[in-house]
Amino acid sequence: MDKGTVFRKLHASTFIIPNPWDIGTARLLQSLGFQALATTSAGFAFSRGLPDGGVSFEAMIAHCREIVASTDLPVSADLEKGKGDSPESAAETVFAAEAAGLAGCSLEDFSGDEDKPIYDFSHAVERVEAAVEAARALRSDFVFTARAENFLHGRPDLDDTIRRLQAFEKAGADVLYAPGLTDIAQVRTVCASVEKPVNVLASPAFTVSALADAGATRISLGSKLTTLAFGAVEKAAKEMLEGGTFAFVREAMDFDRVQEMFRPVD
Repeated sequence: MDKGTVFRKLHASTFIIPNPWDIGTARLLQSLGFQALATTSAGFAFSRGLPDGGVSFEAMIAHCREIVASTDLPVSADLEKGKGDSPESAAETVFAAEAAGLAGCSLEDFSGDEDKPIYDFSHAVERVEAAVEAARALRSDFVFTARAENFLHGRPDLDDTIRRLQAFEKAGADVLYAPGLTDIAQVRTVCASVEKPVNVLASPAFTVSALADAGATRISLGSKLTTLAFGAVEKAAKEMLEGGTFAFVREAMDFDRVQEMFRPVD
């Protein structure tokens, strides 16, 4: 059974798919028992000292290849808008993702242009259609996720978001995703409006059981684990600089545990 098939079968029930930003965190998350992983475009960019959206497509694919090689788990990739703006580039993105060994990927309807951040409806649908056609042409199973980005870019229009997700579903997307939903009622409305599995971005307002009850299938973290790590380092730095103490060391993962986790297997 190829990893794409394994990944697809996970969507039969609600599961968490965490987002590592490098090889070390990918191996850590695998060791803790997660069943699949997803890359984070923002998390990887931050780890490189770049803003979200600041990584080239080629560098992102190389990163995906590195993550895939580091784990036995299926990996899905956050590939932002993909290789370009056109439907043809969306298809090329899927081919590149499959060549990198990914079990799936997501593409956004965010254009990257803050003056006009969301692709026109018809253009967004054409991009999904092209990506789906490419995914269906692959020899291995590949789970394609279509994202509606309204809520992340100043357009909290639930009706338009649902309209887009329904069109993406009709175009053949395997999973539907509208990051930035803020309450369970929104999640429930989205899930009731489509038949394909729905991915939800984790939030402190949510629990796994509540999301499952609302109909969500997949729960991802986006860049939240990365920003959590940055927050821990910032907190430790302030303790040292402002308080002259090192109590944060007590919360660190045990050195020997990390050493053993990364020790080569004979």
